[in-house]
Amino acid sequence: MIKLGIFGVGHLGKFHLNNWKEIEGVELVGFYDPDDVNAAKVAEQYQLRRYADPAELMQLIDAADIVAPTNHHFTLCELAVRSGKHVFVEKPMADTMAEATSLMKLVKESGVKLQVGHVERFNPAFIALKDYHLHPMFIEVHRLAQFNPRGTEVSVILDLMIHDIDIILHLVKSDVKHISASGVAVMTETPDIANVRMEFNNGCVANLTSSRISMKKMRKMRVFQKDAYIGIDFLAKKTEIIKLKGEGDDNLFSFDIETPQGVRTLAIDNPAVEDNNAIRSELTAFRDAIVNNTRTVVSEREGYEAMHIAHQILEKIENSFAVAKSSL
Repeated sequence: MIKLGIFGVGHLGKFHLNNWKEIEGVELVGFYDPDDVNAAKVAEQYQLRRYADPAELMQLIDAADIVAPTNHHFTLCELAVRSGKHVFVEKPMADTMAEATSLMKLVKESGVKLQVGHVERFNPAFIALKDYHLHPMFIEVHRLAQFNPRGTEVSVILDLMIHDIDIILHLVKSDVKHISASGVAVMTETPDIANVRMEFNNGCVANLTSSRISMKKMRKMRVFQKDAYIGIDFLAKKTEIIKLKGEGDDNLFSFDIETPQGVRTLAIDNPAVEDNNAIRSELTAFRDAIVNNTRTVVSEREGYEAMHIAHQILEKIENSFAVAKSSL
């Protein structure tokens, strides 16, 4: 039985708490939250002990689930790792690159498991592609959300776009050669909408647009590769593949098109998407990594790499702001 403590029981922390209660092999020891009013409500609702000192709770557990605001991630992660505890931490894994670098070193030295909460890895629309050969050469992403003051302590890059950065790095598996980016701060002091172009050494190009001031929600990724187009709708949980018809595709709907090379036959495949609770899936995967002593699905290295690209994007945007101001 894994003894677990939750650090931060705000909006997302409560989702984690509800899911941990349904996961076998885990005993919830208690939670830490500095907000007395919220803590009292949670303690009463869940009949779970509140600890006012995170160090006290840390000594009683095997694993920590850190769902506190981003600026507290490193302090709590450091406390957990130095105490020899496994860690699940929400994205981004730290507030600064210096903190992320230190955390990487601590985890390597300690040998504990650390998983970063990039929940879209567990979206059923993405999981539906697990057996399909993906070799992207062009990727287009739109992640749009309506404005919500919660989470605005970080930019839209670290709040929303980092999900897609993680997915793209996972798919492309090549170093980033060049980044160009622009963004605008509309409702907050950091970018609320941004457009980014990432160019990879293997020739792949990814265009990403993220906004947290949209009138509608959208979470779509379009992947283009030789002989195929793959559409992933993370919000509607749907996946579509349009490809040149090949062996084994006789059961798929197909049609002919005229091309300069002659008539070609396309096939449409809609992989089975099995609905799931993505948060529960990622937390269960963290439990399994501890029990089976296996690599976490989203390791500290992958969390670091996504964060590193996100901060490069932020630097590009800040530089463009500085140039614009100097020209006034």
